[in-house]
Order: sequence, then C-alpha cells, then structure tokens
Amino acid sequence: MEKLLTKSILVTGATGFIGSRLVNSLIDKGYNVTSLIRKGKKGNLKSNIIYGDITDERIDFKDLEFDCVFHLASHTPLEKNKKILEKVNLEGTKKLFKEIKSITKSIIYISGLGVYGETGETVIDESQKYNPNTNFVKIRLDAEKYLKENSLEHKIDFAVAHFGDVYGEEGWFYEMLIKRLKKNTFRMPKGGEYHKCFVHVDDAVGSMIAILEKESFGESFIIADSMPVSFKEFSNFAADQISAKHPGSVPVFLAKAVLGSDLIKLLTTPIKVSNKKILKIYDFKYPNYKDGIKQVTSELKSKNMI
Repeated sequence: MEKLLTKSILVTGATGFIGSRLVNSLIDKGYNVTSLIRKGKKGNLKSNIIYGDITDERIDFKDLEFDCVFHLASHTPLEKNKKILEKVNLEGTKKLFKEIKSITKSIIYISGLGVYGETGETVIDESQKYNPNTNFVKIRLDAEKYLKENSLEHKIDFAVAHFGDVYGEEGWFYEMLIKRLKKNTFRMPKGGEYHKCFVHVDDAVGSMIAILEKESFGESFIIADSMPVSFKEFSNFAADQISAKHPGSVPVFLAKAVLGSDLIKLLTTPIKVSNKKILKIYDFKYPNYKDGIKQVTSELKSKNMI
C-alpha cells in the first residue's frame, strides 16, 4: 500500500460520467488524485481540485508532479460544430500536453472504437488499422497521434484505451435510453440492426487502472465486454428489465436532424471486437451486457430513478 500512496495521478474530465468514477476508484485504492475541473463544477473533495479547462492558455498545476495523467476531457459527438470539436478535442489536448510534458511520467488517453470505422462482420482486435469515418473521430484520432508522437519524443510512457459504448446509472444509457423507454419515446435508427460492443462503467474504470498498475504502456487496448450484440437486442433487453415496450425504429434522416450525422454514423456503424488483450491484465465484473444491464437497472430501481 505504501507504494500506491506515493502515486500521484491527474484526471482530466474528472466530473464526467466515467472520469468521476475513475477519481473515486483511484482514491479508494490509495492514490493521490488531482482533478482538473471547470469552474462551477463540483469534484470529489477527497481529491486535490484544480479549476481550469484544457483550452486555457495556462493551467496552474501549482508545482505538482504526476506519475500518470488520465486524459478523458473532451466534447462528445453530440457537439455538431467541427470548429468547437477541434478547439477542445485537438487543440485542447495539445495545450494540455504542453502544460504536463515536464511534470508527468506517463499518459493514458481515452478514446472510442470509432477509430476503426467500417469493419463489417469481422471480429477485430488491436492489430486492425484505423479507418475513421466521421469528423468527430478523425479529430480524436489526430489528438491521439499527437500525444503518442510527442510522448515518445519527451520520453513519456503512453497508452491508449478504445472503449466500446460505456453504460451505467448515468450518461446516455439512463438519459437517452432508460428514460425514453419508460415514456415509450425511444426509437432506433435502422431498427437497431447493427452489432455494437458495450462495457459497464465499472469495467471501463477497472481496465484503465489495470493499464496503470500493470504498467502496460506503449500499447493500445480495446475495452469492451465479451459479447458483441445488436443494438436492438441490447435495447430490448434493457426494456424487459424495466417492464417497458420494445422500442420501434426511426428513419436515419430524422435521427440525423436531431442528433447530428456524426453521432448517428457512429451509432449505426456495426463493429465486433475481441477483448483478449485487456483480459490478460483485467477480469471483467460484467463480462456480458445482460449481467451489466441487470445490475444497472437494479440500482436505478433501488434509488427510485425508474
């Protein structure tokens, strides 16, 4: 435990759905955690809180040094403005690196499976070449390449985690799926007939920490559970757990008008992945979506949220 207590960690995006849970877990494990959060947000008070934004010209890290930086801060594909995405997800990442390049030993960058683009029915692993098919993902990939190249130049250890769709008691799963299933207003583009890969938020967090603790740097990891499933099956199973009707379909052009073309492209692009690599260093609590959804909906019911 003494070794863990000497580990100093910075988390960007520390108040987000995944980032806040990462901060909590790191603190529970005895790490010294610094949370970078925007003014007006409330972070975990057991962490050292620094107020700032990755787009700021200067972030005052107060002479701190870090063993690792988990970089999660970014706009989601819900943001339709390309210039804003570039300012935050790419230029913000570059500015952050300039601030931390002399005060951290390692960086773990968090991205998504969208970097692989169209892969058809083939089950892919980390050897698959990147082939992004949306502006959102291209910008995120440019940020990844920048961090990787510059980390190498400055002798900083680097790793990247590509997440499947992360679900839990908050975020898109609750706000966009569960709430709308209860109201019978949720509709699936293309009827949900495309395979996706999912990961429970606890396993997303556990995987990130495993990369740090196993010192698995110089690597990329696909992080998803062991059961690719069609979005239709995933949504129908969630509906069954809350006694809601199975959702219907919506034309793609209507979905794009509401949520934007990048988000709908990411949602409807089918993908199947192998998680054998991350399984070598981490054991999933929820190895399939059914176990994960049951846990989440049970918690939501216990909190009278559904």
